[in-house]
Amino acid sequence: MSTTATTSPSCSFKQCNLSTTTETTTLSQKSVLEILNKKCFNSLQHLRQLHAITLRNGHFQDHYVSGTLLKCYSNPHFSNFNTAIRVFETIQKPNVFVCNVLIKGSLDNGDPLVAITCYHNMLLLWDSRPNMFTYPTLLKACAITGSLKEGFQFHAHVFKFGFGADNHIKSAAIQMYASFGLVEEARKMLDENGETDVICWNAVIDGYFKCGEVEAAHELFVKMPKKNVASWNTMITGFARCGKIENARNMFDEMDERNEISWSAIIDGYIKQGCFKEAMEVFHKMQREKVKPKQYLLPSVVAACANLGSLDQGRWIHSYVERNSFQLDGVLGTALVDMYGKCGRLDMAWEVFEKVRMKQVSTWNAMIWGLSIHGRAEDAIQLFTKMQEEKQKPNKVTLLGVLNACAHAGMVERGIGLLNSMKEVYGIEPRVEHFGSVVDLLGRAGLVNEAEKLIESMPMKPNAAVLGALLNACRIHGNVELGEQLGWILLDMEPQNSGRYSLLSNIYAKAGRWDDVTRVRKLMKERGIKTIPGSSMIDLHGTVHEFKMGEGSHPQMKEIYVMLENVMEKLRNEGYSPNTTMVSFDIEEEEKETALKQHSEKIALAFGLIHTEPGTTLRIVKNLRVCEDCHSAFKLVSRVYSRNIIMRDRARYHHFINGVCSCKDFW
Repeated sequence: MSTTATTSPSCSFKQCNLSTTTETTTLSQKSVLEILNKKCFNSLQHLRQLHAITLRNGHFQDHYVSGTLLKCYSNPHFSNFNTAIRVFETIQKPNVFVCNVLIKGSLDNGDPLVAITCYHNMLLLWDSRPNMFTYPTLLKACAITGSLKEGFQFHAHVFKFGFGADNHIKSAAIQMYASFGLVEEARKMLDENGETDVICWNAVIDGYFKCGEVEAAHELFVKMPKKNVASWNTMITGFARCGKIENARNMFDEMDERNEISWSAIIDGYIKQGCFKEAMEVFHKMQREKVKPKQYLLPSVVAACANLGSLDQGRWIHSYVERNSFQLDGVLGTALVDMYGKCGRLDMAWEVFEKVRMKQVSTWNAMIWGLSIHGRAEDAIQLFTKMQEEKQKPNKVTLLGVLNACAHAGMVERGIGLLNSMKEVYGIEPRVEHFGSVVDLLGRAGLVNEAEKLIESMPMKPNAAVLGALLNACRIHGNVELGEQLGWILLDMEPQNSGRYSLLSNIYAKAGRWDDVTRVRKLMKERGIKTIPGSSMIDLHGTVHEFKMGEGSHPQMKEIYVMLENVMEKLRNEGYSPNTTMVSFDIEEEEKETALKQHSEKIALAFGLIHTEPGTTLRIVKNLRVCEDCHSAFKLVSRVYSRNIIMRDRARYHHFINGVCSCKDFW
């Protein structure tokens, strides 16, 4: 093979221990292999130099040398797999060793289709006979890519070439069939005579879970002759994936031995079920047991902090990342940007955003959404412009974030303009959620008729979220007739959504139509619908405290209500009058005022005032929308008590400073 087939890498030989002296150009094949394995696997500079030497002295023609070179280039640490492929393409008639190196390298570098292509070429072009080391990785590649047809063919080749009894191949085949959802085929192989390792059992259990066969998975787990930590982890992950989070936690608690994956599995499980508080409790337990979290776990924990508004814990994780010199990659960087944004620290979100070198689209999206939900629409739009200037292509989530920024700031013309230009300018067909955002924009601006016309012009059928946005506009602007019509349509579309009943009931209550309020509540009772209780969380000194409306279980409840009464008295002296139209019960005015006073966000606020020094910013997270009365009260509290208050509700963020809210009452 001519050495001109591969371009010699340009590098300075004087910077390394290798040089171009006669001694290096006459290195023996054994010496070349020794240097490759000792000096080049983790040094791209040394690897390129030795590559040039092997081309110069002719050793590259040896398959073992060229294959070892390929193995080094395939190291995912280098992120240089394209070079590995180019090296492979210069090898004449690669043998099975070389092909196996490329097949494994393709999986290590996240490009499994290369493995499948390589195998086809082995048989058709190079007449290279596969061996027992070829198939485990190849079958795994089929599982990853979902290549069912090829997987069947390759498994047939296993028997054709006489490797059917190999346990490693059998294990890979079982895992492949299980990943395709062909659990019975995988189970049949598991039950066949011959040895089956614990990995095979774990694969079938995982396959059962993926098919939703929870009982079959548990039965097989009980029957296992030998279990390892991975077996327990598979059960925890599977239970959590199928919504059986309590079973997952019981399994976790029963483990005699845990590893980092065990902790990650239960924490991820809680987060995917929306149990963020429980996820953080497990994380704290992990810390108490002196288990150091690995980098792959941190994005999940940061996500839990974001949803709880737990700034102190989120900052601790950020500090942990810096202390341990973890790479601020796109995934972790995006999670931190999102967390700081959701905890009201846009300054820190921006600081992290600037430090992420390889920004993904999701990184830009997190920052744009953070600015959007805090009402900083102009900043969000400027960042959107900068994103395009840096040749980062926006996606549907990006555009939805910009539309939401327009909705929260009342930018009607800009929002409509963006919706109308999505297809032509960005090549993105508007989806129902994009229309829903503009319906929300028009509705918040009081343009209810225009919002209704937009819904009628949509190229797709409006979903409940779109109609819900218009229904909320009817509530805000007192359009009882349209609100009533929409409300009953939504009750038919989503008969189990308690929020729809509450919104329609509030519209009736605001209009004083108490018989209709009773009718809605009666329907809820007949359908067994339970309302979601309002709850608010406040993060103080790294501990999240949760309060629910009318609940008196907190040990300091008496002290909290005394403080709350003092707050209300001060506000009344400043001209505050409770907005009792928000109470959807036909009761006496005094009782309505008491009900308003027991809203969870007010209780959390009183608790925060008790336990923080004057001037401390209070951060409160509510699971529902903040009501008009609490919104008015919080504005006054921020002025009377000279406090900055950041409240996050289900829809957006409210920054209360000196009697003014960042939403400018456009919420």
